[in-house]
Amino acid sequence: MKREFPVDAEVEKSMRTFWFSLTVALAPILFPFAAEAEKEPPSKDIIGRVEKVRIYPGDIVLRAKIDTGAKNCSLHAPKMMKFVKHGETWVRFSLKDSQGEEATIERKIIRQAKIKQRGEALEKRPVIMLGICLGRQYREVEVNLVDRTEFIYPILIGRSFMIGHILVDPELKYTSEPACIGAPMP
Repeated sequence: MKREFPVDAEVEKSMRTFWFSLTVALAPILFPFAAEAEKEPPSKDIIGRVEKVRIYPGDIVLRAKIDTGAKNCSLHAPKMMKFVKHGETWVRFSLKDSQGEEATIERKIIRQAKIKQRGEALEKRPVIMLGICLGRQYREVEVNLVDRTEFIYPILIGRSFMIGHILVDPELKYTSEPACIGAPMP
């Protein structure tokens, strides 16, 4: 024979409060993934398929193609001159913006990149470190130097610059001017 005892309304309310509090307190331990789901993802800048970038050193603005298929950045340097400085190999080249302003840049070559493009032979390109400002994002990244005369844009921005900071919307173009906080002063 089953006996039922009447439960006081106050006791029932206290028990519900107790179990609710216990569940809330133990939730992060029992369900750690739930706390991760509540965190907001880091905000990323949204840019278009073509943007303006500022190059450092040189403080020159160039039109850039944004390429999520390319690992690193490539810069137009048709007349590179290699030379030795302090026992290391350096390169000197000039850049021109769309208004004809020119900047001469000298940087140490940090390595040689081996680039294989579809239907072409393996090509070796000098790689330098260069400061790039795109929108409000400034980073110093590896940039390989190549003659991009046959291309519309003098610089290609690859994933090494974008990862973790930028999303690309291919419908957009020229979403912002290069205005980086923390970029070197001209």
